[in-house]
Amino acid sequence: MNNETKDIVQKYGFRFTKSLGQNFLVDLSVVDDIIRGSQIDKDDHVIEIGPGVGTLTRELLKAAGRVTAIELDEKLLPILKEELKDYTNLNLIHADATKVDFAEIAEGGKIKFVANLPYYVTTPIITNMLNSKLDFETLTVMIQKEVAERINAVPGIKAYGSLTVLVQYYCNTEIVRSVPPSSFIPRPKVDSTVIKLTKLSKPRVEVLDEELFFKIVRQVFNMRRKTLSNNLRAMGYSKELSEEILTKAGIDLLARGETLSVEMFGHLSNIIKEIS
Repeated sequence: MNNETKDIVQKYGFRFTKSLGQNFLVDLSVVDDIIRGSQIDKDDHVIEIGPGVGTLTRELLKAAGRVTAIELDEKLLPILKEELKDYTNLNLIHADATKVDFAEIAEGGKIKFVANLPYYVTTPIITNMLNSKLDFETLTVMIQKEVAERINAVPGIKAYGSLTVLVQYYCNTEIVRSVPPSSFIPRPKVDSTVIKLTKLSKPRVEVLDEELFFKIVRQVFNMRRKTLSNNLRAMGYSKELSEEILTKAGIDLLARGETLSVEMFGHLSNIIKEIS
């Protein structure tokens, strides 16, 4: 455990803001695994979201060429500036990461993200990064265990859903490690997981109409207990056309959408695009 984080919190009399979901790392083995898992080196520009009091930031600054740290809580800015004043490769930004133009920060270069995200902004931030077509190499993020399981899920299990398909359409996923509540102050009520997303050079499957692809995915998981045939009918396709689409796609007429892989969702959307 790292008493230094606790010492910094006490030194500055910092008070945690519950609404910001602040939980600071005190377990240095987690910091080491994040650095190792993200494979950061001196050629990298790293964007860190939510540096807190700089426990992970300090190690990122040692490993990377440049670090841009984005912090929402203005009370933390003077602490970070003081504690990390010896590092010349830090760019500290006071901003809301859900509203930041990451492409502008990247300045045309490839970036690696590292983040200990408050649970309530995890899905919006990851979704925005992927939907914006942002050019990044990896995103190594500590998130709620349940969300990590959804991102890393396989077809046919409860955790598999629209978030899974979105992330795996753009990225390979890899669980780095689990993190218990005792690794933070204050302790969260749930377990956490460090997961690494590696951006693919192109989406996992080539689709004719990306908007249609994601529309189908959303429809399927909004009505996940329904068959695909019923999902298609809910989208406005007739019973006959729905059956024709599924037959041509080689999908059982009684199949549920939650059993389809990312590739099969792409195949299905391409068949629909061609037929309708």
